[in-house]
Amino acid sequence: MAWDEWEQIKAEVDQKQATSMQLNGVAPDPGHGGGGAAPDLVVHDDQLGKLGNMAYDLRERLRVDGDLARPSTFKASIDLFNDGLDMGSALTALHDAWNTKAGTLKEACAHISNHLDFTRAQHAKDEEHVVTGMRNATGDLMTVSRINEYYAPKSAEA
Repeated sequence: MAWDEWEQIKAEVDQKQATSMQLNGVAPDPGHGGGGAAPDLVVHDDQLGKLGNMAYDLRERLRVDGDLARPSTFKASIDLFNDGLDMGSALTALHDAWNTKAGTLKEACAHISNHLDFTRAQHAKDEEHVVTGMRNATGDLMTVSRINEYYAPKSAEA
């Protein structure tokens, strides 16, 4: 391949890339994060609680319903294996794989539930710290009346 041909191919690729879609970036959308004035993440305590309960309920349903066929599947795999059928060992492998995957899913649901419970508790602690720990420029704790005075609308004096 000649040098000129190489340069021509590079120019064609650059031209195609300039007009193609780029998936690794997006321009900031005002009001939806990325520099907008409005907050981009708002979560209410009751929503976190509901999501945590849903994750816990799902874990419990998986624990009960996901285990219904385990004993009979294992017994069937042993019976098939003892009768000399290769299907018995395949069913045992399937049984073990199902138990592993179901256990992983239950752990994930428990992790989500626990994380949301922790998030709720930590947010409450942070909120209390902000409410009770506001300080003025000299580092002294500000009283509620002082905070109200600071944020109260100023009356026009003229």
